[in-house]
Amino acid sequence: MYGKIKEHLQNELSNIKNAGLYKGERIIVSSQDAVIKLDSGKEVLNFCANNYLGLSNHPELIAAAKSSLDSYGYGMSSVRFICGTTDLHKVLEQKIAEFFGTEDTILYAACFDANGGVFEPLFSEEDAIISDSLNHASIIDGVRLCKAARYRYNNADMTDLEEQLKKSQGARFRIVVTDGVFSMDGNVAPLDEIVRLAKKYDALVMVDECHSAGVVGETGRGVTEKFNVRGEVDIITGTLGKAFGGAVGGFTTGKKEIIELLRQRSRPYLFSNSIPPAVVGAGIRVFEMMTESTKLQDRLHENTEYFVAKIREAGFDIKPTKSAICAVMLYDAKLSQEFATRLLDEGIYVIGFYYPVVPQGQARIRVQLSAAHRREHLDKAVTAFTKIGKELGVLK
Repeated sequence: MYGKIKEHLQNELSNIKNAGLYKGERIIVSSQDAVIKLDSGKEVLNFCANNYLGLSNHPELIAAAKSSLDSYGYGMSSVRFICGTTDLHKVLEQKIAEFFGTEDTILYAACFDANGGVFEPLFSEEDAIISDSLNHASIIDGVRLCKAARYRYNNADMTDLEEQLKKSQGARFRIVVTDGVFSMDGNVAPLDEIVRLAKKYDALVMVDECHSAGVVGETGRGVTEKFNVRGEVDIITGTLGKAFGGAVGGFTTGKKEIIELLRQRSRPYLFSNSIPPAVVGAGIRVFEMMTESTKLQDRLHENTEYFVAKIREAGFDIKPTKSAICAVMLYDAKLSQEFATRLLDEGIYVIGFYYPVVPQGQARIRVQLSAAHRREHLDKAVTAFTKIGKELGVLK
């Protein structure tokens, strides 16, 4: 039975490799930090982790995880509505709601599940979803699972958004959906304008804060804080897997009636195991730390401003960014892979991004800054980028 499809799959894999689009995996044998160790024994500087606040191996989170592990065990062995809810889960949900200024929160195994499980319970063929063209794949997949009419507007283009709002006025309910920070470009959604247009045309607003929570806003509360619209966004989704400790787990936070209905009908919530106690306990400590000090956010902002200025000064073409993401544009897929490989030789761990992760002809290296990086780390990275850029003809 497998013979015919085996040959087909082999051909597909060969085509991917020949096109320079094959994604290999590098093996790390240390904890996630600014400096990591590979299975080759080499230590390198990590500039491609979502570890924005440097919390992935923070001793306070490790201690909180160990304490929860000792008290509640390894796994929940159940979904939430059967026997998968502890007092820890409820505390974390409350902490997240308080952090974002919302009414209630529901936890998921990942934000992919949060985005995948939010639309179908809330909207039907009578409704419309208006989505930014650069939204994350999890939002796109979530929309596909819903029968609502689909509209798309050009990335952060408010003129086009208004046009789609006009076109969809016949729908019963409408929701505008956007990433807070677009993960491949690093630009921030103009949420103040989105909220203004949504009010004008009587639409709901949903924001995915995965790459913006902990990163943008004076205290790291994301784009709703940055644009002073806290409490005016109906649905926020996010993750514990990036700035908030870098583990697993996602959430949806927002209006209480929305969250209550998701508890009743959201399929990823109803049919997936609860996130384990160690992750929940560490998550609680993360949000406590975020309210105690902005030290980590301040350091992240300083590192980002410094690196972006230096990489521009070196002559690289980068996407406009207001986040901790700096997209160094190379445009060619094979070049991005070679550039990343050569950088690894210089002790800089980054990854080339290319189709289908980004559009054809838009290959790049996405540099992600962290509060864990020190100034000498940033300088070493800029020096290596400049050296390889000149050797490969990217820089003159």
